[in-house]
Amino acid sequence: MESTLFKVLITVAALSILIIIHEGGHYLAARAFGMRVLRYSIGFGPTLFRYQPKGSPTVFQVAAIPFLAYVQIAGMNPNEEVDPDDPELYPNKSLFARVTTIAAGPIANYLTASAIVFGLGVTDNLPPMQPAEPMQVGHVVPDSPAAGAGLEEGDVIVMANGQPIANVSELIDATAPRAGEPTEYVIERNGEALPPIVIVPLDRGGRGQIGVGAKMIRLYEELGVWDSAKLSVVLPYQMTMAQLNGLAEMVKRRSTEGIGGPVMMGKMVAEAAQAGLPAFLWILMFISVALGMFNLLPFPALDGGRLIFLGYEAVTRRRANEQFEMAVHAFGIVFLLGVMILVTYRDIFG
Repeated sequence: MESTLFKVLITVAALSILIIIHEGGHYLAARAFGMRVLRYSIGFGPTLFRYQPKGSPTVFQVAAIPFLAYVQIAGMNPNEEVDPDDPELYPNKSLFARVTTIAAGPIANYLTASAIVFGLGVTDNLPPMQPAEPMQVGHVVPDSPAAGAGLEEGDVIVMANGQPIANVSELIDATAPRAGEPTEYVIERNGEALPPIVIVPLDRGGRGQIGVGAKMIRLYEELGVWDSAKLSVVLPYQMTMAQLNGLAEMVKRRSTEGIGGPVMMGKMVAEAAQAGLPAFLWILMFISVALGMFNLLPFPALDGGRLIFLGYEAVTRRRANEQFEMAVHAFGIVFLLGVMILVTYRDIFG
């Protein structure tokens, strides 16, 4: 019970911090361009605490459900009546101001990720992150096909289905198409080759898995300030590309296998928190990159979807129909909620 409560609390706290930062980006950009921000809310539901600074149009509040956050900018809701003479309304600002305000949320997440990488780098606390080569087994999933075949931590997989294996990517490529099919693997243990073994990969969303993880080795050692600064830019970019490739692969397979919901993220965050502050910050960095990348996707209801409509305005020199845009974003919200419910159900019962 205590363990479950800890996972829930640490997950809510971690994700809320990242989303507060995200919405803070929108807020700061909106105020910098002179937009009127009506509300900055941490959480949803009944208000527990609110504060409105003297002379400020913004109500800062904490709500009863302390998950997520949102910023209400005057004029963004298509149902609002817009006074064309009010210079503080979102629709009355320049295209550049509106684009910057929308993009500022994801940018805030990327800046947060970069700051974490830099801090971990200069303090020599970057955790292990690169799979070992050759493909050495770091752990074996209990009750998996690999466990049943007798694979052990430290074993080196040198061949799968007749293909030489040099790293974990090649192992995945060789195993993924073999779901449910007997597949021969060649293993080395303590420097000696074992007789070939046959493993039947499990079917996970149409992809074969045998249940092993690669040994992780430390990639970064004693980085100085300059190297840490370079890494703080390069690493979020590399993670973004890896996440985009993963999404493209899921679209290609027409499967949501691999998408994690709040439950999966809760497990990751809780395990990292128990492993120590550097590991916890590393996971926050990874999720912050994912949050920034996800919000920039050109999909309705996301910041990227709003940027598409602003891009249309930039090209055509006229704004999209507000009612059409609102309907598109409404569809996006319903679709995303459906995916979230699906992956959460799968994380709990699958």
